[in-house]
Amino acid sequence: MKKLYVILISTMLLISTQSFGQLYATQSGETSFFSSTPVEDISAVSKTVGCILNTSNGEVAVSMQMSSFDFPNNLMQEHFNESYIESDTYPTATFTGKILETINYTKNGSYPVTARGKFTVHGVTMDRDLKGVITVENQRITLTSNFDVKVADHKIEVPKLVFAKIAEVITVKNKYVLAPYVKKQ
Repeated sequence: MKKLYVILISTMLLISTQSFGQLYATQSGETSFFSSTPVEDISAVSKTVGCILNTSNGEVAVSMQMSSFDFPNNLMQEHFNESYIESDTYPTATFTGKILETINYTKNGSYPVTARGKFTVHGVTMDRDLKGVITVENQRITLTSNFDVKVADHKIEVPKLVFAKIAEVITVKNKYVLAPYVKKQ
């Protein structure tokens, strides 16, 4: 997990070549996904997602280990990691981008936002606009978003034998509660 956090911080430092504002971060963000078909519903959640936000320029970076998703049963988890996502080959999913709206992070409130950037999963990077909400409350920033991922867009192959069990479009939900980042000595 520390390696993931170092990657996030390094990515943010590379992205941010100009002003360095207040950084907010978490190592315990939550990402879940849901696939619904007439045959079967599949859901999973990861509660160890790293996210960092630079409030001076709106840059945001998210990284998660694909093997960290927890499924209702072990067989689903095994198939997800070995057959579909291929976690040994493609261990992480990432998003790096920038929040387009100007937010006053010193004022409590909820603000609709769009983050424009690059989303990578299963080794395929695509431009994405992610819609969400930033809530500022007492030195905490909560970032939530929902978006859809087309399995075919990321070259995730679903065998015809189980095609009816896995949706072509997966719904992804995120919730990251960020606190001021303090560099550990």
